[in-house]
Amino acid sequence: MAISTGFAFSCRPHFPLSQSMRKVFMSCSAAIEAIEEFDSGKEPAEWKRFNSKELGISSSMIARPTRVVLNGLKSKGFEVYLVGGCVRDLILKRTPKDFDIITTAELKEVRKTFSHCEIVGRRFPICHVHVDDEVMEVSSFHTSGIRPVRNLGLSFEKPVDCDEKDHFRWRNCLRRDFTINGLMFDPYSKLVYDYMGGVDDIRKAKVQTISPASFPFIEDCARILRAIRIAARLGFRFGRETALSIKNLSSSVLRLDRGRLLMEMNYMLAYGSAEASLRLLWKFGLLDILLPIQAAYFVRHGFRRRDKRSNLLLSLFSNLDKLVAPDRPCHSSLWVTILAVHKALSDQPRDPLVVAAFSLGVHNGALKEEVVELATSVQRALTNMTDEYSVSRAMANYPKAPYSDLVFIPLALYLKACKVCQCVRMGREKGFVAKQGSKIDYELLAAGSLQEVRHVFARIVFDTIYPLNTGEDDT
Repeated sequence: MAISTGFAFSCRPHFPLSQSMRKVFMSCSAAIEAIEEFDSGKEPAEWKRFNSKELGISSSMIARPTRVVLNGLKSKGFEVYLVGGCVRDLILKRTPKDFDIITTAELKEVRKTFSHCEIVGRRFPICHVHVDDEVMEVSSFHTSGIRPVRNLGLSFEKPVDCDEKDHFRWRNCLRRDFTINGLMFDPYSKLVYDYMGGVDDIRKAKVQTISPASFPFIEDCARILRAIRIAARLGFRFGRETALSIKNLSSSVLRLDRGRLLMEMNYMLAYGSAEASLRLLWKFGLLDILLPIQAAYFVRHGFRRRDKRSNLLLSLFSNLDKLVAPDRPCHSSLWVTILAVHKALSDQPRDPLVVAAFSLGVHNGALKEEVVELATSVQRALTNMTDEYSVSRAMANYPKAPYSDLVFIPLALYLKACKVCQCVRMGREKGFVAKQGSKIDYELLAAGSLQEVRHVFARIVFDTIYPLNTGEDDT
């Protein structure tokens, strides 16, 4: 990880064509060849309709703001559905991160239905409907047809004996990435429409693409990270072809802009599935590209790609996972600081008592001379993690590793992470008040409150060094 502004060396070594970019080119070419050989006559998934009660879905599981939007559109005579990952999560009895709505209404009709609503997006426009301080996303069948499939020899024919409503639903599900996201739920008829075999894959705990495995990742390489995130969060495995495509196309994520990379990493590390995400990133060679410093730690300690063991890095993030969840995430400054303290401790191991004193110093805002050196090392680790040259050299001793000097942490986030441990080196800031009690304020944690981030960070570090198995959850 690195910051591109202000911390990169001004005279970086020149690499005419890095190993990573060669890999991107070669893997994409191979994937396109594989798609061209795809058998378009393959039997499609059997279309199925499920009663929502059969799948354990009840209307009480749908959040109130979502019901307001659904009822508003239905009262105007429009068809309205929940679609995508929220349907999957409802089947799994999980709290959806958000609810995606699709309707037969045109977007201008959606805008007329709600007083606080605007149309956003040019290429793929949707409506943002504001309800109870929440923003609900509503798309229209009229603007969400299948995205064009260009130059890849793929075509999807309308099934025989398909009525117009089925055709609308089928077309929309077809353009989605994974079968488990290709589900549509009508909360009024109590029916779940499954055109892609998504329910079967949910039951098999499997993530696999709807179209030929390589195609969705070539069309949008961010789907590789999305696949990792979904599998990690749900504890699912990948279908064979999907796993192979992720591995072959892993280096293509270098094409993503840094803001998108930060967003995807935050989804993986801040929402309760960080340990599983790190394991999958390592397994598929993505950690070498996204977090080379942490990948080098795995290599130094002989951690195999499919290793089931734990280590300090995974233990730290396992303890983070115990405190956060999809509906109560942390601010990105927390996981960035965890990465930094891990690097400081892996570079120079410390006595557990020193680490414990450090965590208490962070929590209480106390200047403790015996742990100032550790706090300074964490600061140094943050700087190294945010320097392109330092990051590029992390895997230099491992010739098979891809070259990566990837920079995706912005300066503002770096500075915010620096403040977490600053009080141990420089003393309490003016107006500093230590957190009282153990209860976490998740609204403040998600917003990046320094007091709340310090509280949770100190707790994670202390619990990693001195784990307590009380069997209680006081979050």
